Amino acid sequence: MRLFLIFVMICHASLAWAQHEPETEPDPEQFVAPVEPDMTVRRMAEIIVAIDPDARLRGNTFELTIDDIPMAVVFDPVSDRMRAMVPIRSAAGLDADEMMRLMQANFDTAIDARYAVAQNGLWAVFIHPLSSLKKDQLLSGMVQTVNLAKTYGSLYSGGANVYGDGDSNEIYRNLLDELLEKGQDI
Repeated sequence: MRLFLIFVMICHASLAWAQHEPETEPDPEQFVAPVEPDMTVRRMAEIIVAIDPDARLRGNTFELTIDDIPMAVVFDPVSDRMRAMVPIRSAAGLDADEMMRLMQANFDTAIDARYAVAQNGLWAVFIHPLSSLKKDQLLSGMVQTVNLAKTYGSLYSGGANVYGDGDSNEIYRNLLDELLEKGQDI
């Protein structure tokens, strides 16, 4: 008898649940991430001008300043490439120990930006295919490039992943938040 009562209670609860209709149907659109358009030179220009209204276009290069650091963003839509770069110093005099440290940083702390040697100079660079670049990736890559230049000779860090209770993570995060806010509507 006891088993029969439990069975009846379960059936009653199941029937009540089956008849219960949710107050509102979930909107399937709320589960779909908005589609960001492909990056174009025009879109990149809008983002860069939002960051630095004094940015200049010279040929296939935008020149701008982020946090008092001069940056060049070179683009080639035919090759579908872009490169954000900050000059750090002359490459003359870089010894084997310094080159080793730069390569170590490229492996673990530089994150998406990199140290590079070109045209007799040491650079901080972020390189990415142009069309698949998302706004937040561009902004993050630019911040990491600036951070590599600022931390050259000390932390050698892009700043995106800093562990511990130091001050660096908050400084890097504040700069990224500032750039994201400037480009929010783009």
